[in-house]
Amino acid sequence: MAVYTDVAAEDLAEFLKGYDIGELLSYKGIAEGVENSNFSMHTSKGSYILTLYEKRVAEDDLPYFLSLMAHLAERGVNCPQPAKDRSGAVYSTLAGRPAAIINFLEGMWPRRPNAVHCAGVGEALAKMHLAGRDFPLFRANPLSVSGWRPLFDRAADRADSVQMGLRDFIARELEYLEARWPNDLPVGVIHADLFPDNVFFLGDKLSGLIDFPFACNDILAYDVAICLNAWCFEPDHSFNVTKARALLNAYGRTRALSEAEQKALPLLARGAALRFLLTRLVDFLNVPPGALVKPKDPLEYVRKLRFQQGVASLNDYGVTPAGWAA
Repeated sequence: MAVYTDVAAEDLAEFLKGYDIGELLSYKGIAEGVENSNFSMHTSKGSYILTLYEKRVAEDDLPYFLSLMAHLAERGVNCPQPAKDRSGAVYSTLAGRPAAIINFLEGMWPRRPNAVHCAGVGEALAKMHLAGRDFPLFRANPLSVSGWRPLFDRAADRADSVQMGLRDFIARELEYLEARWPNDLPVGVIHADLFPDNVFFLGDKLSGLIDFPFACNDILAYDVAICLNAWCFEPDHSFNVTKARALLNAYGRTRALSEAEQKALPLLARGAALRFLLTRLVDFLNVPPGALVKPKDPLEYVRKLRFQQGVASLNDYGVTPAGWAA
């Protein structure tokens, strides 16, 4: 979450007249994340999140994201729900951007995730994958392997200004992954961005999943690989096997990974690390003037990628998967 587009109070108050959610009492920007402009908003009828969709989110994709949240909620996955305006639409336009109002979800994201949090994420992710099996809409993943080279091309000329040798490091890894990326693994609806700040907890109990603008149809195990990178490294960038074991075992008890998925997971984790390295690098080099956001460090994912390059099997993640193999 972040703020790229400011919203005047009088414009927001006028915008809310199109909804039956009360009068505006207060609002403030949420200066976290890197993708969309987000505001916490309080009205006379409750608390909400206002999102203005920017950058990589195409307006044509909004029905997918917003319908998916309703679909998942109907199947027991706790996630926010979009408010409909008086015409029944789930999004409109504010400050020149597509905008949606989402109900407020109780909880906080964990600043220092532990193994219990990781187990909760693994179970919730598996439940989401199962709940999405009959979701009727389709959206290809624009940030899967075919989308990485265009990102690299945008950043290649300046990559070495971030770290010497970074351009060649990325080029070699990109070539390696393009030649080996699997096309025969189970696919379905994935979240594609399930970082700690997109998962809420009340104490150690997971209360919900948020922020679906990267959701799409892709390899299910790739979603697991994203979580391994996002949840299982320490602040000093060391890999925490205990967290990985908790995440993978909890996922596997709910939705068993096939032998092919298990074998491919280290490669998928390399791909996930490269994807976030590339998007962070592009963002780092292209922060819009005046944006109320600090770009995330792309070098964090250089270190994660180097670790994943050395992983040979699930044993390196601390897992013996015999008990939950499909």
